[in-house]
Amino acid sequence: MSEQGKGGLGDFAGKAKDFLTDDKIDSVADAIKSVAPDSVDAKVDQLAEKAKKAND
Repeated sequence: MSEQGKGGLGDFAGKAKDFLTDDKIDSVADAIKSVAPDSVDAKVDQLAEKAKKAND
């Protein structure tokens, strides 16, 4: 088995979950809202909240 295959997708998801803290999700959402039209701000906020819930 290759080195890549040992960790698996679950290991990758776990590392991503550790990296994506609520603060980082908020930072990304704020960055998106700073460049996107105001009309999408509410959708960005909704997506950020869903990401936070998925990260629990």
